Amino acid sequence: MNNILMCQKLQEFLNEDINFGDMSVRYLPGTKVIHGSFIAKEAGVVCGQDIPQAVYDLLGDAKYSPLVKDGEFVKAGTVIGEVKGTASVLLTGERVTLNLVQRMSGIATKTTEFVKKLDDPTIRITDTRKTAPGLRLFDKFAVTAGGGFNHRFDLTGGIMLKDNHIALAGGVKQALSTVKKNVGPLTPIEIEVETEDELKDAIAVGADVIMFDNQAPATIKQWKQLVLDTTKIEASGGINEDMIASFKGCGADFISIGNLTNDVSPLDISFLVKGVIKS
Repeated sequence: MNNILMCQKLQEFLNEDINFGDMSVRYLPGTKVIHGSFIAKEAGVVCGQDIPQAVYDLLGDAKYSPLVKDGEFVKAGTVIGEVKGTASVLLTGERVTLNLVQRMSGIATKTTEFVKKLDDPTIRITDTRKTAPGLRLFDKFAVTAGGGFNHRFDLTGGIMLKDNHIALAGGVKQALSTVKKNVGPLTPIEIEVETEDELKDAIAVGADVIMFDNQAPATIKQWKQLVLDTTKIEASGGINEDMIASFKGCGADFISIGNLTNDVSPLDISFLVKGVIKS
């Protein structure tokens, strides 16, 4: 993860939360040194272990000690990290830290479940750009922690010609031909196809990656026979946990799944200061 960008983002999030100051600790002994623990209250894959220390560094004096690594599966009740520092730093940074670690761990857990259900090492599970605004850095890192791979990070990461681009150009062949005439040699070009005729046009002009959009595994397997070995195949379109296993052996190189990052259930993680008793 880009630590410079991470710290910039964290500073934005803290400014949003703190604004003119943390009223809850203003009149309490905020300089007191305390100990706290981060506890996974449900089983899942941990992610975001760089977040607590980065938050504390922006706020003041505290030292976080992770007890498990990013990408590690833990049982409910596992202490994933401990911290020692001034009370004001730990309590003021608590919500931003938990929000991110919970979300990232939820994404990592979900990605791991997809990879296990697919059970096909020849196919990579990838994310998409369907991330929450401002959180892409964290969301995409979490996907890799869960065993998935990153698709484009942004619009400069490659050319992807989808239905609206194709309609604008007048068809698959026209869109690909126009782009190939103008783009540099190191920029990959991907195009979406929905019919066999569109696939044949994409093959004829020469796309680097062809996305089979909203196609059944049997169709992907059939269409793959028409594609050169040097051309990558991506399957996409509403693929969820219930159907992912049916894509095993379909022949795609990648399966991109938007709801890895746009339908997130955060992993339940709590932060408790030493001496707090929760029933």
